[in-house]
Amino acid sequence: MVQPYRHEPFTDFSVKENAKALEDALKQVEKELGQDYPLIIGGERIYTDDKIVSYNPAKKDEVVGSVSKADTELAEKALNVANETFEWWRKSRPEMRADILFRAAAIIRRRKHEFNAWIIKEGGKPWKEADADIAEGIDFLEYYGRQMLEINEGVKINSRTIEHNRFEYIPLGAGLVVSPWNFLFAIMCGTAVSPMVTGNTVLLKPASATPVIAYKLMEVLEEAGMPSGVINYIPGSGKEVGDYVVNHPKTRFISFTGSRDVGTGIFEKAGKVQEGQKWLKRTVIEMGGKDTIVVDNEADLELAAQSIVQSAFGFQGQKCSACSRAVIHKDVYDEVLERAVELTKDLSVGNTSDKNYYMGPVVDQGAYDKIMGYIETGKKEGKLVQGGDGDTSKGYFINPTIFADVDPKATIMQEEIFGPVVAFTKANDFSEAIDIANNTDYGLTGAVISNNRNHLEIAREDFHVGNLYFNRGCTAAIVGYHPFGGFNMSGTDSKAGGPDYLYNFLQGKTISETF
Repeated sequence: MVQPYRHEPFTDFSVKENAKALEDALKQVEKELGQDYPLIIGGERIYTDDKIVSYNPAKKDEVVGSVSKADTELAEKALNVANETFEWWRKSRPEMRADILFRAAAIIRRRKHEFNAWIIKEGGKPWKEADADIAEGIDFLEYYGRQMLEINEGVKINSRTIEHNRFEYIPLGAGLVVSPWNFLFAIMCGTAVSPMVTGNTVLLKPASATPVIAYKLMEVLEEAGMPSGVINYIPGSGKEVGDYVVNHPKTRFISFTGSRDVGTGIFEKAGKVQEGQKWLKRTVIEMGGKDTIVVDNEADLELAAQSIVQSAFGFQGQKCSACSRAVIHKDVYDEVLERAVELTKDLSVGNTSDKNYYMGPVVDQGAYDKIMGYIETGKKEGKLVQGGDGDTSKGYFINPTIFADVDPKATIMQEEIFGPVVAFTKANDFSEAIDIANNTDYGLTGAVISNNRNHLEIAREDFHVGNLYFNRGCTAAIVGYHPFGGFNMSGTDSKAGGPDYLYNFLQGKTISETF
């Protein structure tokens, strides 16, 4: 009997004991900064001269850690090890694999404040966002372990008196997981262990901005009993190591979370059958969004303003689900805009290692420059009503920014900014609001704030996103509650944290015996 899954609770940092525990963890982690970390291939620790240096984006001269960098030769070694390991790992008991995930979840749960502190340092996460990130990683471990046990029970198919038929799932092989820097623990953890628990072997290439936390996960998985060679840790250049493994004929699948440009490139490369390749590579790709909150004229306007602000500026807007477009019915536009500006003025911005600020830094200089470039574009396309400025003297800080009266086809209404910027536009009626919400290339998340049931039903059918929320913000999907993935250029809609996600890494096999 599979035990029921329960969502990992969030920590309340208004409780002094909890705040003190995290402050103590931050002090402890600060003593451990600046260490060198090796690659892990087949259980072997490999140090290289070439390093990826991870910096604290809130204190840009503070080194979180230096991580050895893989090249194509080491990537080849890792892929060979993964394929060799797959030959026995694919036959391992699903209960064994699930137990590794369950024990890893228990270890991380006990060390939750420590892991919070690491991603506050490496990712610039605010306390609340860090805690939610670690909790989501624990959720993935617990949920996917249980899902694997359910899958192992098999699927009943019909048999006849002259034969007995079975239908079961088997793993694919060795594959590449490329994880992002924004949910540096949760998505990295979920995308690494989902193919592993289904009997595949993995080459884990974490984002170059946040490789240290991925090493910390590897340590936990090893402590939990994961055998050598099952997940191999190979930080490295996307253009060098990533492309090499994507193109390799021995690579069976690729799981990627990141930008549209890189994702579409992987999809194209993976579609080419290489010499010696005897399968079509499976791809699981999540590429981002341009997400909209629609506010009807029959709505709770305070809820609307709060939903927009929280969805736009949580973790500095560096979420693929972040609200970067607010489409407001003309009758309530001014009121919602004014209240959103008021709420935004109260948001605090600073180094979250020092204090529980609402917002921290953006991830690096490149992100800062890109976001500030969009803000300059926004000044030409709309009315700047809040924010619009930044500071790189110590870290990469950008104040939460609101543009009003923006044309729906404007650049800042169409392109993913991935920063604390939201554009407001006016709709004449609900039908026009939905049309505007659908007018991008993406289709990840969206929300509708309305008390009109007919309008909600229209949105249910016509708002074309993978995750649609009514009367709440468009971020904060919970594993097992809100299976997550989007349409169109948001990716393959592979629904992470959902009941069918693990099937991305499995293939069906029918066995029929005639009597």
